[in-house]
Amino acid sequence: MSDSVAVSIQRSVSVTIDGVEVAAPEGSSILQTCRSQGIDIPTLCYLETLTPVNTCRLCMVEVQGSRTLVPSCSRKIEPGMVVITNSDRVSESRKMVLELLASSVDMSIVSDELAGWMELYQVDKERFGPLAAPSQLGERETMRAGHHHKSDGSRAATVFEPVKIDNDQYVRDYSRCVLCYRCVEACGTDAQNTFAIALGGRGFEAHITTEFDVPLPESACVYCGNCVAVCPTSALMFKIEHDMRQDQSWDESRQTVTRTICPYCGVGCNLEIHAQDNRIVKVTSPLDHDVTNGMLCVKGRFGFEFINS
Repeated sequence: MSDSVAVSIQRSVSVTIDGVEVAAPEGSSILQTCRSQGIDIPTLCYLETLTPVNTCRLCMVEVQGSRTLVPSCSRKIEPGMVVITNSDRVSESRKMVLELLASSVDMSIVSDELAGWMELYQVDKERFGPLAAPSQLGERETMRAGHHHKSDGSRAATVFEPVKIDNDQYVRDYSRCVLCYRCVEACGTDAQNTFAIALGGRGFEAHITTEFDVPLPESACVYCGNCVAVCPTSALMFKIEHDMRQDQSWDESRQTVTRTICPYCGVGCNLEIHAQDNRIVKVTSPLDHDVTNGMLCVKGRFGFEFINS
């Protein structure tokens, strides 16, 4: 008697996207379906290796019959669904989200992808007023929910925070943080399972913090740097990169990227070695590598200083 073999059959669902009828596997999200058809939709909190959390609202699209715009990163396709990805309503929504972020967060150093979206939608960073100077701002972390004071309207309220430098691996500049939640997901069940960081506060005072708000060196953080790897706005940054940006020596045009295998153990994690002037300045891992999915341990990401010794 031969052994039975389980066969998984995935149904195909027919949907209409921007007037074109397409077929996609059942259970796919609208975003996945659109990208499979070459339709690019802007995202900020979404990353293909992380669970969608619907925080940024940048990937919103129109779905026929829906009263409001829907998040394409998490909304699953349904038979007969009609989706519009490029209407005036959608474009205005995306532009508004980016302008609200730019009015309160320092977005001068963002990923190339995000910078491209801001240029495409002609984002006016001062639409809601020029950014308030740091001297006019209080410590966001010391404020309690409901204690946000209304400004006089001459300047946009800004989530300024001094750069936190409390270890030799990476720095935290929360004045650049857009609360995309990627770092929390990477520290949690999606990758590291350390749960060292989470969201604290509410409303305008919301911020990323450690458990019980303890200093990072006293927290559960194992310095894997996976939070740094997924950050799209450089709110989390390698200490070396931060120092080089401070002395204006950081120059990506002079950097080379070499893909190799981590030498520390036999797992086979892939590394991307970023070097400038014959010195390693940071280590990343490709998202498409089936061992790491962009994630590394503390040795793989930070254990390279001996090479420059």
